[in-house]
Amino acid sequence: MWLSCPRPGTVNAMTEQRAIPGQDDLPATAPESNTPPPGQVDAGGNGRPLTAADQIAKLLGNLRSVIQGKDESLEILVTAMLAGGSVLMDDVPGVGKTTLSKALARSLDVKYHRIQFTPDLLPSDILGASVYNPVDGTFSFRAGPIFCNVLLADEINRASPRTQSALLEAMSEQQATIEGVRHELSSPFFVLATQNPVDFHGTYPLPEAQMDRFLVKMNLGYPSQDSEVDILFAQATSHPVHSLKPVLSCDDILKLQSEVRQVHVDRTVAEYMVRIVNRSRADARLKLGVSPRGSLMLFRSAQACAFLAERNFVTPDDVQMMSRYVLPHRLVLTSKSKYGSVSKESIIDEVISEVSVPT
Repeated sequence: MWLSCPRPGTVNAMTEQRAIPGQDDLPATAPESNTPPPGQVDAGGNGRPLTAADQIAKLLGNLRSVIQGKDESLEILVTAMLAGGSVLMDDVPGVGKTTLSKALARSLDVKYHRIQFTPDLLPSDILGASVYNPVDGTFSFRAGPIFCNVLLADEINRASPRTQSALLEAMSEQQATIEGVRHELSSPFFVLATQNPVDFHGTYPLPEAQMDRFLVKMNLGYPSQDSEVDILFAQATSHPVHSLKPVLSCDDILKLQSEVRQVHVDRTVAEYMVRIVNRSRADARLKLGVSPRGSLMLFRSAQACAFLAERNFVTPDDVQMMSRYVLPHRLVLTSKSKYGSVSKESIIDEVISEVSVPT
């Protein structure tokens, strides 16, 4: 059923202000209805409850209708969502990074905000700030677009490091401290960030601390010739992303994430993960290896990978699969390696080939 995970063997932040969750921006209580939430009942007419596999298949079906010929990338994105982590999409312009993010947001019945990162963007444009009311002389807090479930940080490397750092606490602890007050963010919450690795004019590289907070770093790449022809016809009259309907609710996502945490990881498999991580820390070509946060994220993503493959246990193949997406962006090359055409991905591949696999 799944291709990637192995089996055994647009809103500008500077123009929109919203009230903090719990106050003005929460939707009014919906009237009682007999219609079940998205993603809970089979649309085929037999009324049976959808299984987790059914729900994920519907979500992937939505994404495939928009992004064609990139099944592995789509499954990695869904895997990251199931693991509760954020995603950095690093690729050349025009391959569908933003479109994929919008397709995922439209497929989920959640609150979605988009921030177009620019050099003049300020932290308060993301987090929010107190606004003065001249009528009564009081200040009231107006929450920024970070108070949502899915946040698209478009071209994140175009904002200054000061603005980029506004996301650190949110991505790590699912909260934001603003003017000395701690605000809890919604659940689920994850960031989908895009950046262009080619155009460096007016950009600021993401610091290691922020890179480490992304669960996976992925790229879409150019489509095959046949897929690109299909894209032309799919968008001949309208963009397919506009016709997408939600297939999962917030409760569905939280339930799936909870089930992912129940996937069994044998101690020998966990030790295998740690050996891979420790091997990266000892590599002479690296100034910095994988952090303990990286180990934990590898653990979570391997559970999600197994869940996507409809298994209740993690195999070494799951670890190897997710290592190629979870670990490379956490490495820091030495100057000699950086200018010696050594890639982080090749180092992780070497590490995986050298570390003994548990039997």
